[in-house]
Amino acid sequence: MKPIITASELVSELAGARPPVLLDVRWELGGPPGRPAYEAGHLPGAVYVDLDAELAGPAGAGGRHPLPDVSAFGATMRRAGVSADTPVVVYDGGLGWSAARAWWLLRWTGHQDVRVLDGGLAVWPGELSQEVPRPEPGDFVPVPGALGLLDADGAAALAGAGLLLDARAAERYRGDVEPIDPVGGHIPGAVSAPTTENVDREGRFLPAEALAARFSALGATADKEVAVYCGSGVSGAHEVLALELAGIPAALYAGSWSEWSRDPARPVAKGPDPE
Repeated sequence: MKPIITASELVSELAGARPPVLLDVRWELGGPPGRPAYEAGHLPGAVYVDLDAELAGPAGAGGRHPLPDVSAFGATMRRAGVSADTPVVVYDGGLGWSAARAWWLLRWTGHQDVRVLDGGLAVWPGELSQEVPRPEPGDFVPVPGALGLLDADGAAALAGAGLLLDARAAERYRGDVEPIDPVGGHIPGAVSAPTTENVDREGRFLPAEALAARFSALGATADKEVAVYCGSGVSGAHEVLALELAGIPAALYAGSWSEWSRDPARPVAKGPDPE
């Protein structure tokens, strides 16, 4: 199943016999919480899910956004009305990062029918609602392992044996600046592949053919294992989604640079070259 859905397709499906569960996952790095924006107006029927509190565990040695406790994540999804056999559509304010994080978590834990609204709330053609829904609880029980997941050692190994993509901005990859984490630079062997180059000016994903060409130029081939990391495992999920659109399966190093850079024993590379 294609991992994204257009606004027009969503309008049609919401009017159909099996309307999807809608999850509003608005969040902005360093910005205000998404809940006030949700309360000011959201897609009718959408349930708000908090990235920091419900799509991540407490920040610490495992990074700024470590994976949430699986049982707690399952409870969040059931509260939102998610069942094993119900389609789910997630959206955010338009950047796509936090929606992709929810998409990745649902897919990783075994949900088969989840898509991201391409372009986010900005492309929605209809009216917004301020009504907070109270859906019937769903029955989704997460079973981790359906998508690839790496720890720090696995990311280090893949950087040498396969293709490890760094989804952060190029200046953070090079180590020119590091506004968030303790150390600037990148995992030795990783290739710079900023998430922002996966989308057009409106924040919509590029066509699959263009994405395939992009990742091929970065070294992704059919016989090569591919993985992604970013700052804290949020924008990296967006790149995993872009790779899926391109027909390339990829694992996620969820701890990402925020975990790697906290360990002084981990090597750090700087500059434009992988090593």
